[in-house]
Amino acid sequence: MKARWHNTVLADSDLWQEVEGYIYFPLSSVRQALLVPSSTTTRCSWKGTAHYYDVIVDGEVNKDAAWYYPQPTAAAEKIKDCVAFGRGIEVTD
Repeated sequence: MKARWHNTVLADSDLWQEVEGYIYFPLSSVRQALLVPSSTTTRCSWKGTAHYYDVIVDGEVNKDAAWYYPQPTAAAEKIKDCVAFGRGIEVTD
């Protein structure tokens, strides 16, 4: 699977997890230089607290377009150390 925004590959991996229709990429497969931590957090009743990144490509910012669960609940342990993308970021195989 690959995540792309503005023709730039953000993540590329054969190892990924799908949860609620989103693909979670291992952090090691993500181009972390394109992510800037955001102050946004949200709470999911079964996954825990999500933390967000802004995605920046060629100076353009996609606010809160990536997220991760640094301490997921036991039910969501498989997405620990993984990042998912949304907000117009294309994820394809």
